[in-house]
Amino acid sequence: MAHYHRRALLAGATALTFAASIRQASAQAAPAGPYKLDPLPYPANANEPHIDAKTMEIHHGRHHQAYVTNLNAALKEHADLAKKPLHELLASLDQVPQSVRTAIRNNGGGHANHAMFWQIMGGKGGEPGGELKAAIDRDLGGFEAMKKAFNTAGAGRFGSGWVFVTVDKAGKLAITSKPNQDTPLMDGERVLFGNDVWEHAYYLTYQNRRPDYLAAWWNVVDWSKVSERFAAAKAGTLTI
Repeated sequence: MAHYHRRALLAGATALTFAASIRQASAQAAPAGPYKLDPLPYPANANEPHIDAKTMEIHHGRHHQAYVTNLNAALKEHADLAKKPLHELLASLDQVPQSVRTAIRNNGGGHANHAMFWQIMGGKGGEPGGELKAAIDRDLGGFEAMKKAFNTAGAGRFGSGWVFVTVDKAGKLAITSKPNQDTPLMDGERVLFGNDVWEHAYYLTYQNRRPDYLAAWWNVVDWSKVSERFAAAKAGTLTI
């Protein structure tokens, strides 16, 4: 019996050592760099039932983390680029060496898009008010017209991509759609808010019903956060 207990203890210690080595290897596999993944600003289930907790966990912890890891890896040998703020890096892709340009475009765009995305969700939907409502009425024909045009652009994006409302320093709004992880930041523009129409953003709940996801997504928008971004854009302090 004592021999059995010794074997069990040894097996347990071996398992713990193996688990520790896996954790260490995982940490080593993610190169250190200037960019990091911030935690979600709310619990993963905060957007249910419209976006399920499992989708949020996978989307944030795996997909977004992969963009950050790959972006840091691409910048590992380019200390000068690594010093740039992300929005400046993306706005000057033509100055990035060809050898890492695609990696920085895809992964830098993915990091910026998702960092924005988490910020403007976790709310209860409804409608915006104040200056933001006035800008929507002025530039996009009102809230319902904006939603319709936004959803149409998102549903019409072939394959993977995003749909955005952009904002300039004068507070003027526009709707645009981009493929893959491209972002208006690459054109020197600023994003007020946007929605991810990659399948990983909605497939567990909606499968191929992207229009249903787009319609439901408005129920989790936090308009107070979007209003803060609107004010920052007009003040010239909005980055990503």
